Amino acid sequence: MNQNKAAKLKQSLRIKFLIILTTIVLIVMMFPRGESIESEVTVGSVWIQDDLIASTTFEILKSNDIFEKEKIQAASRVQPIFLRDNSASSISIDSIKKYNSLIPKLVSAKQKNEESSHNTFLSDNSFNIFLQFKNKPATFKNVKTYSLTEILRLSKEILDRIYQRGLLNLSYKEINKDSISVRDGKFERVFPKTLYLDRESANEYLNNLLKINIGDNPEINEALTEYISFFLKPNIIYSYELTDAAIRNAKDRVPRNIGIVNENERIIAKHDRITPDVKLKIDSYRIAKGEEIGFWSNITQGLGKFIHILIILLLLIIYIYLFRKRIFSDNLKILLIAIIILFISFLTYLIYSLNVSAPVELLVVVPVASMLLTIIFDSRIGFYGTVVISLIVGGLRGNDYAFALMNIVAGGLSAYTVRDIKNRTQIFRSFFYILIGYVVSIIAFSLERFASFDQMLTSFAFATSNALISPVFTYGLIIFIERIFNITTDLTLLELTDFNHPLLRDLAHKAPGTFNHSMLLGTMAETTAEAIGANPILARVGAYYHDIGKSLDPESFVENQINSENIHESLTPQQSVELIRNHVIKGIEIAEKNGLPKEIIDFIPMHHGTMIITYFYEKAKQLYGEEHVEINDYRYKGPKPNTRETALLMLADACESTVRSLAESDSQKVENIINNIISARIDDGQLDDAPLTFKDISKIRESFYKILIGQHHKRIRYPKQEELESSKEEK
Repeated sequence: MNQNKAAKLKQSLRIKFLIILTTIVLIVMMFPRGESIESEVTVGSVWIQDDLIASTTFEILKSNDIFEKEKIQAASRVQPIFLRDNSASSISIDSIKKYNSLIPKLVSAKQKNEESSHNTFLSDNSFNIFLQFKNKPATFKNVKTYSLTEILRLSKEILDRIYQRGLLNLSYKEINKDSISVRDGKFERVFPKTLYLDRESANEYLNNLLKINIGDNPEINEALTEYISFFLKPNIIYSYELTDAAIRNAKDRVPRNIGIVNENERIIAKHDRITPDVKLKIDSYRIAKGEEIGFWSNITQGLGKFIHILIILLLLIIYIYLFRKRIFSDNLKILLIAIIILFISFLTYLIYSLNVSAPVELLVVVPVASMLLTIIFDSRIGFYGTVVISLIVGGLRGNDYAFALMNIVAGGLSAYTVRDIKNRTQIFRSFFYILIGYVVSIIAFSLERFASFDQMLTSFAFATSNALISPVFTYGLIIFIERIFNITTDLTLLELTDFNHPLLRDLAHKAPGTFNHSMLLGTMAETTAEAIGANPILARVGAYYHDIGKSLDPESFVENQINSENIHESLTPQQSVELIRNHVIKGIEIAEKNGLPKEIIDFIPMHHGTMIITYFYEKAKQLYGEEHVEINDYRYKGPKPNTRETALLMLADACESTVRSLAESDSQKVENIINNIISARIDDGQLDDAPLTFKDISKIRESFYKILIGQHHKRIRYPKQEELESSKEEK
């Protein structure tokens, strides 16, 4: 029941409509608001439509890159804002006054050896220096004698002078401007930052004042520096909030527009060349129209976008419905195609929203979708998909015809490079073709628009990036897609042609006759598949693995019986039939256990279909009488071939085996065998489910005949061949 339900979901028409509808709606949501309905204009091109007249008054908006540059310039002119904290200087000066009166008492207590006397912030060394001043005032180079009280009073004066300059809470290096704005109450003025002191310059200023007043005495200077530094707190404080607010205000004050176009004013006349100024007017008008439309206008515009995408997707949907039934009937494959389209569309949406002047649209990797569709399905799906995706991304770019055509050219060339892929590294060959496609397109449109050489070089650089990224993306994504969606690509099939594969090695070792038969069938199937337009790689790989079940019991099949003994001579017809049919059942089990793709596993039962095992059926009729033999007991279990490749293998298997059994073959006999076997399969209804035409059947006959005649042609007898054929005992 679960399998039936899964099969119904896989083919459900409702799910198909849901996938298509969801895809269209999501793409419509990616269209730029309002402006997507008008064609993209480029500087240098000619306006070929009628005169463009403004239906409403609107502002001429600056280009985004210029507007952003002006905002950055405005922000750069804002000076860092600092606040003068007068309370910090008052508190520090009051504190040092208090300590100046306290220090002498602490020193006196120290002299009396009181244990609790030295409980200050001063180091022992500094405290001992103050103790020396208490005991004995010192005379310095300015011929003035200082007592401890005078030294402490000097420290307060120095601190006061530092605060008169002002102390920053940031270093000069942390302030990225030469000037700062200092706000003191209601007043704010700009000063050079070096007018104020930072910690480093404050220390130098402090040392200079000490040298001037008391001389260059390292011990005393160190003690006073330590003492004053304790009270020195910044009073010029940087304000992050005010600075950020000033920067925002400066940016907000930058005007967005550079002029106004009045209602009924002509924006551009027919056949006029589009200049940068005119393009700004057109872009601004487009945005204004998008902003002025009402609810119903939005609805009708959305409907227009929906129909726009629908008619583009219909190109691909109709083609798949008419010519790729197997894809149309598989909702999982339809979902995969939709995901690829949505991926490229979303990438276009993201890149278009960047609003930069560089040609970043060339980073939309449409060639990735082209190569993925070609490798997963075929080159025609790849090309149709490329056209559809290119038209969609062109629409997302404001109906940009040039952009769409560039991607059709580059994507088409990339699909061409992987149409007959032989290995994964071949993907990287696509780089040159993608680059050529973009470069030629860029040159063409640049010459039309009188683009400068520098603009062309910039576009070439972005196109080169696309050409480099696309093969890498494809290589990485194809592996995940194969695993997640359980899809067998030609790359997977090519890996299965390696004779070192465990199943092929085992078949060659245990059943060499079957292995050689399979290799010959591989050649027949591949050559004939090319003739009728089927998948040659799939046909060849299917032929290689169609008889792997025989490796479990090789002696039961005549091609592996080295001696003349045939085990079926001692078995009943029923036993022989079960033994023969068992190789199909075991073959499927071995294939599933080793993870072979379903497309390959289908060859194992389908190459026999529901054919009669004629030899043992006839033997049973002779033994038991025709009336006692049920024909269906001597048929394979099926199913019948349902693809051109499996049907091709059924016919090739029968024709090759029969022709190989001929004692003497000539062209007429080979032709008769081929015609009779194919006719018998048709008459028995074995090809009813296979999509083969009469034209295909005719090509199959012709191809089989050429191959089998080449394999079983007559040879001349060499001189003394009888001696070579006879044994040594006979000589």
